[in-house]
Amino acid sequence: MANSKHLGQFYISGGWVDPLPGGTKAGVENPATEEIVGDIALGTEADADRAILAARAAFDDWTVVPVEERIALVKKILEVYNSRYEDFAQAMSTEMGAPIEWARGAQAWAGQVHIESTIKAAEEMVWEYMRGDTRIVMEGIGVCALITPWNWPMNQIACKVAPALIAGCTMVLKPSEIAPLSGLLFAEVCHEAGVPAGVFNLVNGVGPVVGARMSSHPEVDMVSFTGSTRAGTAIAAAAAPTVKRVAQELGGKSPNIILPSADIHEAVKAGVAGCFANTGQSCDAPTRMFVPRAATAAAYAAAKEAADEVVIGATTDAATTMGPLISKLQFDKVQGMIQAGIDEGATLISGGTGRPQGVNRGWYVQPTIFGDVTNEMTISREEIFGPVLAILPYDSIDDAVRMANDTPYGLAAYIAGPVEEAKPIARRLRAGTVNLNYPDWDTFAPFGGYKQSGNGREYADWGIHDFCEIKGVVGWGA
Repeated sequence: MANSKHLGQFYISGGWVDPLPGGTKAGVENPATEEIVGDIALGTEADADRAILAARAAFDDWTVVPVEERIALVKKILEVYNSRYEDFAQAMSTEMGAPIEWARGAQAWAGQVHIESTIKAAEEMVWEYMRGDTRIVMEGIGVCALITPWNWPMNQIACKVAPALIAGCTMVLKPSEIAPLSGLLFAEVCHEAGVPAGVFNLVNGVGPVVGARMSSHPEVDMVSFTGSTRAGTAIAAAAAPTVKRVAQELGGKSPNIILPSADIHEAVKAGVAGCFANTGQSCDAPTRMFVPRAATAAAYAAAKEAADEVVIGATTDAATTMGPLISKLQFDKVQGMIQAGIDEGATLISGGTGRPQGVNRGWYVQPTIFGDVTNEMTISREEIFGPVLAILPYDSIDDAVRMANDTPYGLAAYIAGPVEEAKPIARRLRAGTVNLNYPDWDTFAPFGGYKQSGNGREYADWGIHDFCEIKGVVGWGA
């Protein structure tokens, strides 16, 4: 966990500083125990201003550092990150309630692998080239406001900070105030790695105060935000008067089409596992499963079998496979969604309202599966952000594709079945990422959404490009 003396501080201009007068504090809760593990400072607009101006002051010198040296610095960050890997795993297990093996193997790993992928992509990128007599140059966009969520803390910090640094940008990071411990640790890593003063800054705070100021500040050139669609629209509106670039990775309601020719038992079980991973708190989770109507009985049986295999328990226990939701607010929301599914006539296959049997503290919910769902039901329309799966029968592939695309979101989609059958269907799905047969995580694939799931792309060179401006120097070769 972050050093306790830093919980109440911000990282600005190369050092740890106390908040300016007028801010408040907030307790950081371990959602598995409901215990407060420490208090963080919540910044004011003045704190945000101080960090933004530090980033602006550092930009001119940093952006002309040769890209090879910027890459070398990110390699040093990776080295320090790896030396503190277990600290990150423990911090995210505490702040998120992530089971410790998931915190190590997924949450902490995500930060590591995205830094690695960004470095490799940067080394292979063409940063300058000639087109006729014009020199085409990729260079950093400027001062960036980075606003990251609580559900994948290091995944999103790494996906923004590493490419921004390599592109030649300076930045202010506002991690989620709900899960801030890993962000403070990352600031310690940047300091130890020798990031120049003002290039990386961190201010904790709430979205309507610090986030809003970062989004509207005239000295910020770009906002990169991951979170809810509701917050994303507010950020875009705040950024519009100063014509900032806004990159957003927002909500999702991802479809998962199980083809008639698929192994129904295995495909459904894998789909349930994908939906329930991270306690269902992933924007690209496959939360709408479409199964052939003739195979519903087999699908429901396989889904219940998968739910029964979930191990709920203490997050410190290596055998635990599902932890709690992040907060009481999220717990209450998911309870309301489960009740809506019951009230609207879906068939409850597994789970239901209330905590799991034998659990009396922590924001644990029952992994829940509904069958006989229609695309008009609340549980089909709204992002639940919990371990709740809706299974919808379909009569034809055209029917499945129509329902899959009938959503305001378009972040991810999934197809299970023979690859050659899946390929033409993948082209018809309106989503930024289409996964065939639950492949391994590809950190070099573009990640981002269509429609209300956002704009821009993250991961590897895709993320670097989002933080770059393109300059044409005409007459260079004359």
